[in-house]
Amino acid sequence: MRRSLFVRCLALILSVWLIAGPAAAQAPVGQEYAPIAGQPGKDVVWLPSALAMVNAMLDLGDVTPQDTVIDLGSGDGRLVVGAAKRGARALGIEYNPDLVALSRRNAAREGVGDRVQFVQGDIFETDFSQATVITMFLLPQLNLRLRPLLLDLRPGTRLVSNTFAMGDWGVDGFADVTSSASCNDFCTALLWIVPAKVEGEWRMPEGRLALIQKYQMLSGTVERDGKSVPITEGRLRGEAITFTAGGVQYAGRVRGNVMAGTFGGGAWSASRIGLQ
Repeated sequence: MRRSLFVRCLALILSVWLIAGPAAAQAPVGQEYAPIAGQPGKDVVWLPSALAMVNAMLDLGDVTPQDTVIDLGSGDGRLVVGAAKRGARALGIEYNPDLVALSRRNAAREGVGDRVQFVQGDIFETDFSQATVITMFLLPQLNLRLRPLLLDLRPGTRLVSNTFAMGDWGVDGFADVTSSASCNDFCTALLWIVPAKVEGEWRMPEGRLALIQKYQMLSGTVERDGKSVPITEGRLRGEAITFTAGGVQYAGRVRGNVMAGTFGGGAWSASRIGLQ
Protein backbone atom coordinates (compact mmCIF):
# COMPACT_ATOMS: atom_id res chain seq x y z
CA MET A 1 0.00 0.00 0.00
CA ARG A 2 2.66 2.53 1.06
CA ARG A 3 4.94 1.53 -1.85
CA SER A 4 2.07 1.84 -4.32
CA LEU A 5 1.28 5.39 -3.12
CA PHE A 6 4.96 6.34 -3.26
CA VAL A 7 5.23 5.10 -6.86
CA ARG A 8 2.07 7.00 -7.83
CA CYS A 9 3.50 10.14 -6.24
CA LEU A 10 6.68 9.84 -8.29
CA ALA A 11 4.63 9.20 -11.45
CA LEU A 12 2.61 12.38 -10.85
CA ILE A 13 5.79 14.40 -10.33
CA LEU A 14 7.30 13.13 -13.57
CA SER A 15 4.15 13.73 -15.62
CA VAL A 16 3.78 17.33 -14.40
CA TRP A 17 7.46 18.04 -15.03
CA LEU A 18 7.42 16.62 -18.56
CA ILE A 19 4.18 18.35 -19.58
CA ALA A 20 4.59 21.72 -17.90
CA GLY A 21 8.33 22.12 -17.50
CA PRO A 22 10.22 23.84 -14.69
CA ALA A 23 8.46 27.17 -15.25
CA ALA A 24 4.96 25.67 -14.78
CA ALA A 25 4.26 27.43 -11.49
CA GLN A 26 5.37 30.88 -12.59
CA ALA A 27 2.37 33.19 -12.92
CA PRO A 28 2.11 35.56 -15.88
CA VAL A 29 2.93 39.15 -15.07
CA GLY A 30 0.07 40.75 -13.16
CA GLN A 31 -1.55 37.45 -12.16
CA GLU A 32 -1.49 35.81 -8.76
CA TYR A 33 0.92 32.93 -8.27
CA ALA A 34 -0.84 29.57 -8.60
CA PRO A 35 1.10 26.40 -7.68
CA ILE A 36 0.67 23.20 -9.70
CA ALA A 37 0.36 19.82 -8.01
CA GLY A 38 3.64 17.96 -8.43
CA GLN A 39 5.83 21.02 -8.92
CA PRO A 40 9.35 20.44 -7.56
CA GLY A 41 10.60 21.96 -4.32
CA LYS A 42 13.75 21.77 -2.23
CA ASP A 43 13.22 18.35 -0.60
CA VAL A 44 9.75 17.33 -1.75
CA VAL A 45 7.25 18.24 -4.45
CA TRP A 46 4.11 20.18 -3.62
CA LEU A 47 0.93 18.12 -3.45
CA PRO A 48 -2.10 19.67 -1.77
CA SER A 49 -3.87 17.65 0.93
CA ALA A 50 -7.57 17.13 0.32
CA LEU A 51 -9.87 19.02 2.69
CA ALA A 52 -11.03 15.68 4.14
CA MET A 53 -7.39 14.87 4.97
CA VAL A 54 -6.80 18.28 6.54
CA ASN A 55 -9.76 17.72 8.86
CA ALA A 56 -8.75 14.11 9.56
CA MET A 57 -5.21 15.16 10.49
CA LEU A 58 -6.43 17.90 12.80
CA ASP A 59 -8.96 15.52 14.37
CA LEU A 60 -6.34 12.81 14.86
CA GLY A 61 -4.01 15.34 16.45
CA ASP A 62 -6.86 16.40 18.76
CA VAL A 63 -6.18 20.06 17.96
CA THR A 64 -7.79 22.51 20.41
CA PRO A 65 -7.48 26.25 21.13
CA GLN A 66 -4.80 25.37 23.69
CA ASP A 67 -2.46 23.99 21.02
CA THR A 68 0.41 25.38 19.02
CA VAL A 69 0.37 23.68 15.62
CA ILE A 70 3.39 23.78 13.32
CA ASP A 71 3.12 22.47 9.77
CA LEU A 72 6.46 21.35 8.28
CA GLY A 73 6.35 22.16 4.59
CA SER A 74 3.13 24.14 4.78
CA GLY A 75 2.59 24.64 1.03
CA ASP A 76 -0.43 26.88 0.37
CA GLY A 77 -1.21 27.04 4.10
CA ARG A 78 -4.45 25.06 4.13
CA LEU A 79 -3.58 22.99 7.20
CA VAL A 80 -2.34 26.01 9.15
CA VAL A 81 -5.54 27.86 8.26
CA GLY A 82 -7.60 24.84 9.34
CA ALA A 83 -5.83 24.74 12.71
CA ALA A 84 -6.39 28.47 13.23
CA LYS A 85 -10.11 28.03 12.52
CA ARG A 86 -10.16 25.63 15.46
CA GLY A 87 -8.70 28.33 17.65
CA ALA A 88 -5.13 27.02 17.79
CA ARG A 89 -2.00 29.10 17.36
CA ALA A 90 -0.56 27.98 14.04
CA LEU A 91 2.72 28.37 12.18
CA GLY A 92 3.70 27.17 8.71
CA ILE A 93 7.30 26.59 7.66
CA GLU A 94 7.76 26.59 3.89
CA TYR A 95 10.90 26.86 1.74
CA ASN A 96 9.21 28.33 -1.35
CA PRO A 97 8.73 32.10 -0.82
CA ASP A 98 5.93 32.23 -3.41
CA LEU A 99 3.98 29.61 -1.43
CA VAL A 100 4.63 31.58 1.77
CA ALA A 101 3.15 34.71 0.19
CA LEU A 102 0.21 32.72 -1.17
CA SER A 103 -0.39 31.21 2.28
CA ARG A 104 -0.61 34.64 3.84
CA ARG A 105 -3.14 35.73 1.23
CA ASN A 106 -5.18 32.56 1.76
CA ALA A 107 -5.17 33.07 5.53
CA ALA A 108 -6.37 36.64 5.09
CA ARG A 109 -9.17 35.50 2.77
CA GLU A 110 -10.28 32.95 5.38
CA GLY A 111 -10.31 35.58 8.12
CA VAL A 112 -7.47 34.12 10.20
CA GLY A 113 -4.58 36.24 8.95
CA ASP A 114 -4.05 37.73 12.40
CA ARG A 115 -3.91 34.29 14.08
CA VAL A 116 -1.33 32.52 11.93
CA GLN A 117 2.26 32.97 10.90
CA PHE A 118 4.12 31.70 7.85
CA VAL A 119 7.89 31.76 7.62
CA GLN A 120 10.19 31.00 4.73
CA GLY A 121 12.79 28.49 5.86
CA ASP A 122 14.29 25.01 5.84
CA ILE A 123 12.46 22.61 8.15
CA PHE A 124 15.81 21.03 9.11
CA GLU A 125 17.18 24.37 10.26
CA THR A 126 14.12 25.78 12.03
CA ASP A 127 13.24 25.52 15.72
CA PHE A 128 9.83 23.91 16.15
CA SER A 129 10.28 22.88 19.79
CA GLN A 130 7.36 25.08 20.93
CA ALA A 131 4.84 22.93 19.06
CA THR A 132 2.28 20.76 20.82
CA VAL A 133 1.16 19.36 17.46
CA ILE A 134 3.32 18.92 14.36
CA THR A 135 1.87 18.08 10.97
CA MET A 136 3.67 17.01 7.82
CA PHE A 137 3.22 15.62 4.32
CA LEU A 138 6.76 14.56 3.49
CA LEU A 139 8.39 11.55 1.87
CA PRO A 140 9.56 8.63 4.08
CA GLN A 141 13.25 9.50 3.86
CA LEU A 142 12.53 13.02 5.10
CA ASN A 143 10.47 11.66 8.00
CA LEU A 144 13.45 9.49 8.94
CA ARG A 145 15.78 12.50 8.86
CA LEU A 146 13.39 14.39 11.10
CA ARG A 147 12.78 11.49 13.48
CA PRO A 148 15.70 12.18 15.89
CA LEU A 149 14.58 15.82 16.20
CA LEU A 150 10.97 14.81 16.76
CA LEU A 151 11.88 12.26 19.44
CA ASP A 152 13.65 15.05 21.35
CA LEU A 153 10.48 17.15 21.57
CA ARG A 154 8.51 17.42 24.80
CA PRO A 155 6.81 14.17 25.77
CA GLY A 156 3.20 14.25 24.69
CA THR A 157 3.80 16.27 21.51
CA ARG A 158 1.51 14.87 18.81
CA LEU A 159 2.93 14.20 15.35
CA VAL A 160 0.56 13.72 12.43
CA SER A 161 1.70 12.64 8.96
CA ASN A 162 -0.22 12.44 5.73
CA THR A 163 0.34 8.85 4.49
CA PHE A 164 4.06 8.34 5.11
CA ALA A 165 5.48 6.52 8.14
CA MET A 166 8.67 6.88 10.20
CA GLY A 167 10.48 3.63 9.61
CA ASP A 168 10.16 1.15 12.48
CA TRP A 169 8.51 3.65 14.84
CA GLY A 170 5.02 2.20 15.12
CA VAL A 171 2.03 4.52 15.12
CA ASP A 172 -0.16 5.42 18.10
CA GLY A 173 -3.20 5.89 15.89
CA PHE A 174 -4.43 6.43 12.35
CA ALA A 175 -7.42 7.66 10.37
CA ASP A 176 -8.48 6.57 6.90
CA VAL A 177 -10.58 8.86 4.70
CA THR A 178 -10.38 6.87 1.47
CA SER A 179 -14.19 6.70 1.50
CA SER A 180 -14.43 10.48 1.23
CA ALA A 181 -15.46 11.80 -2.17
CA SER A 182 -12.93 14.64 -1.85
CA CYS A 183 -9.87 12.41 -1.28
CA ASN A 184 -8.54 10.20 -4.07
CA ASP A 185 -4.87 9.73 -3.12
CA PHE A 186 -2.86 10.06 0.08
CA CYS A 187 -5.88 9.60 2.33
CA THR A 188 -4.42 8.06 5.50
CA ALA A 189 -3.37 10.10 8.54
CA LEU A 190 -0.82 8.62 10.96
CA LEU A 191 -0.30 9.66 14.59
CA TRP A 192 2.69 9.39 16.93
CA ILE A 193 2.87 10.75 20.47
CA VAL A 194 6.40 11.62 21.56
CA PRO A 195 7.22 9.28 24.47
CA ALA A 196 9.06 10.22 27.65
CA LYS A 197 12.60 8.83 27.85
CA VAL A 198 12.65 6.16 30.56
CA GLU A 199 15.23 3.59 29.53
CA GLY A 200 17.53 2.60 32.38
CA GLU A 201 17.31 1.68 36.04
CA TRP A 202 14.90 3.18 38.55
CA ARG A 203 14.71 2.77 42.32
CA MET A 204 11.39 1.70 43.82
CA PRO A 205 10.68 1.18 47.56
CA GLU A 206 10.56 -2.58 47.02
CA GLY A 207 13.53 -2.85 44.66
CA ARG A 208 14.67 -1.90 41.18
CA LEU A 209 12.75 -1.22 38.03
CA ALA A 210 14.82 -1.88 34.87
CA LEU A 211 13.32 -0.55 31.65
CA ILE A 212 14.27 -1.20 28.04
CA GLN A 213 12.66 1.26 25.63
CA LYS A 214 12.06 1.20 21.89
CA TYR A 215 10.10 4.32 21.05
CA GLN A 216 6.83 3.98 23.00
CA MET A 217 7.23 0.25 23.70
CA LEU A 218 8.71 -1.03 26.98
CA SER A 219 10.14 -4.26 28.37
CA GLY A 220 12.35 -5.05 31.36
CA THR A 221 11.91 -6.30 34.92
CA VAL A 222 10.48 -5.28 38.29
CA GLU A 223 11.89 -6.50 41.61
CA ARG A 224 9.13 -7.82 43.83
CA ASP A 225 9.61 -9.84 47.05
CA GLY A 226 13.25 -10.31 46.16
CA LYS A 227 12.46 -11.72 42.72
CA SER A 228 12.90 -10.25 39.26
CA VAL A 229 9.55 -10.25 37.45
CA PRO A 230 9.45 -9.70 33.64
CA ILE A 231 7.50 -6.75 32.29
CA THR A 232 4.88 -7.34 29.62
CA GLU A 233 2.54 -4.98 27.76
CA GLY A 234 4.75 -2.00 28.58
CA ARG A 235 3.88 1.22 26.77
CA LEU A 236 4.27 4.98 26.91
CA ARG A 237 1.82 7.55 25.64
CA GLY A 238 3.68 10.77 26.17
CA GLU A 239 4.32 10.91 29.91
CA ALA A 240 1.70 8.26 30.69
CA ILE A 241 3.26 4.86 31.43
CA THR A 242 1.61 1.46 31.76
CA PHE A 243 3.10 -2.01 32.14
CA THR A 244 2.20 -5.39 33.56
CA ALA A 245 4.43 -7.51 35.79
CA GLY A 246 3.38 -10.84 37.28
CA GLY A 247 -0.22 -10.24 36.28
CA VAL A 248 -0.34 -6.86 38.05
CA GLN A 249 -0.89 -3.73 35.98
CA TYR A 250 1.03 -0.57 36.83
CA ALA A 251 -0.17 2.81 35.58
CA GLY A 252 1.45 6.15 36.25
CA ARG A 253 3.06 9.29 34.97
CA VAL A 254 6.67 10.19 34.23
CA ARG A 255 7.93 13.58 35.41
CA GLY A 256 11.53 13.83 34.34
CA ASN A 257 13.52 11.65 36.72
CA VAL A 258 10.62 10.48 38.85
CA MET A 259 7.47 8.53 38.12
CA ALA A 260 4.50 7.53 40.23
CA GLY A 261 1.12 5.89 39.95
CA THR A 262 -1.06 3.04 41.12
CA PHE A 263 -1.00 -0.75 40.90
CA GLY A 264 -3.29 -3.42 42.27
CA GLY A 265 -5.12 -0.97 44.51
CA GLY A 266 -1.91 0.53 45.90
CA ALA A 267 0.54 3.26 45.00
CA TRP A 268 4.01 2.99 43.48
CA SER A 269 6.83 5.41 42.75
CA ALA A 270 10.30 5.28 41.25
CA SER A 271 13.29 7.59 40.86
CA ARG A 272 16.01 7.31 38.26
CA ILE A 273 19.26 5.73 39.46
CA GLY A 274 22.61 7.28 38.62
CA LEU A 275 21.77 10.98 38.80
CA GLN A 276 24.77 13.22 39.27
